[in-house]
Amino acid sequence: MRILALAFLLCVATVIEAAQMPLSILPGGALVYKPIQSVRERKFADLVQQKTDFSCGAAALATILRQAYWLDVNEEQIIEGMLAHSDQDLVRVQGFSMLDMKRYVESIGMRARGYRVAPETLSDIRIPVVVLMDIRGYKHFVVMQRVHQGWVYIGDPVLGHKRYKVDDFIKGWNGIIFAVIGQGYDKTNALLDPPMPLTARNRVNAFSPVQDAELMDFGFIQSDFF
Repeated sequence: MRILALAFLLCVATVIEAAQMPLSILPGGALVYKPIQSVRERKFADLVQQKTDFSCGAAALATILRQAYWLDVNEEQIIEGMLAHSDQDLVRVQGFSMLDMKRYVESIGMRARGYRVAPETLSDIRIPVVVLMDIRGYKHFVVMQRVHQGWVYIGDPVLGHKRYKVDDFIKGWNGIIFAVIGQGYDKTNALLDPPMPLTARNRVNAFSPVQDAELMDFGFIQSDFF
């Protein structure tokens, strides 16, 4: 029975989309339903994934507006809004700029500010902001979610949730943050609590054996131990 249950769990681990999956693992064959989330879904949880080559700024801005302000906007709407307030010929060559994002944010009744920030004060930033990074020569807008214990947590519209050591982040960052300011900010928004990276090291470090007394919580009975 245990072998069959384990095999079933391994099969479930390959599910692409999140779903409520029935797991027949309790004595007597009772069903327990558990939410299953794919690795890809976890990677982009709470983030807007960019769909075009030059829309990283629109996707990053959409992420902040959706998660921190609960605005029902998407990447396409923001692209259209920014195009209406930008030099379209320049956008075709260079992509969108922070100025384009600023004009769009102000067009929907909010404020946007760019600040030059000293690296040693990064940990003082308490809201998610858009930052421009140079990744192997490619200029790319991402969301800086938080800075904690020497790590910078990033919501990347292409790569999903990432984190960098502060020194590594600074090497690719232009020193400016783009902050959106307006009514309705959610101080407990999901961007301030990004998921930990899915790595083997994290899995091992978090592992601890289950004690016999705790096994009852997992549906085992005493006869299973003998």
